[in-house]
Amino acid sequence: MSCWDTIADYGLRSLGYGERLLPRSDFTLCQQVVLIGSGMLWNIYFGTLALIAGFVMATAVAMGKAARNPVIAKISAWFIFIFRGSPLFIQFFFAYFLFLSLKNAVPFFTVLTSAGAGALVVLFLNTAAYSGEIFYGALQSVPKGEAEAADAYGFGGWKKFRKITWPTMLRLAWPAYTNEAIFLFHATTLVFFSGFPAQSQRGDALYYANYFADKTFNPFVPYPILAGYFILLTLVIIGLFGLINRRLNRHLPQERRSRMQMRMPVLR
Repeated sequence: MSCWDTIADYGLRSLGYGERLLPRSDFTLCQQVVLIGSGMLWNIYFGTLALIAGFVMATAVAMGKAARNPVIAKISAWFIFIFRGSPLFIQFFFAYFLFLSLKNAVPFFTVLTSAGAGALVVLFLNTAAYSGEIFYGALQSVPKGEAEAADAYGFGGWKKFRKITWPTMLRLAWPAYTNEAIFLFHATTLVFFSGFPAQSQRGDALYYANYFADKTFNPFVPYPILAGYFILLTLVIIGLFGLINRRLNRHLPQERRSRMQMRMPVLR
C-alpha cells in the first residue's frame, strides 16, 4: 500500500470516513503520521469551539467579578476558583459520570455523554475561568484617565464599555490570553485519555499515538510525531494571535506596540 492509499484510507478515519479497521501489524511511518494527523482534527475541533465560546463567557465573568453587586461578584469569583482550583483531568472524569448518571432522568444529558458535546462543555467552562481571571486583571489595569475621558465626552454604559474599556482590556490581556489559548489546545489531549470514551476507535491525536506505542512497544516514533503536530499548531496560533495583537495596537506608534512572546507555561 502506497502512502497516497494510506492517506485516502485513514486521512479522515477519526471522523468515521474511510477504512473501518485500524492497522494491526507491519505499521509504516506513513500510517502513523496520517492517523495521528487525522486525530488532530478532534483536537482542533475541541480547542477552536471552546476558545470561541470561552472568550465570550470569560468577558462576562470578568465583568461579573468586577461588578458592584456583591452576589454577582461572588458567583463569578467562585466559578473562577472552582475551575482553576481543580485539575482538568478530574473535571473530565467527574463530568462524564455526572452526565451518564443524569441521562436517564433528563434525556438532554444523553448528548453530553459523547465527547463531542460533553468534553466541549468542560473545556469551555475551564478556559472561561482561566481567561476570565486574565481579563479581570486587565480590567483592573485599565487607566482611570481613559474612563474619565470617556465620561467627559459623554460616553456611558454600553457605549463606554464597547469603545473604551473593552478594547483597552483586550490590549492588556492579549499576550497572556495567547498563552491560555496555546495551553487549551494542548489540554484537548486529555479528552479521551481521562473520562470520555472513544467510539469505534475514533479518537484524537493522543489516542492514535498511544495505540501505535502500545502495538509497537516503541513510543519514540508516534509521540514525537504527535509533538511535531502540536508544535505546528502552536506556531499557527501564535501567528493568528499576533495578527490580532497588531490589529488591537494599530493606533500606537511602531516602537510602542507590544510584541507577542511565547513563554513556556511552568505552572497552571
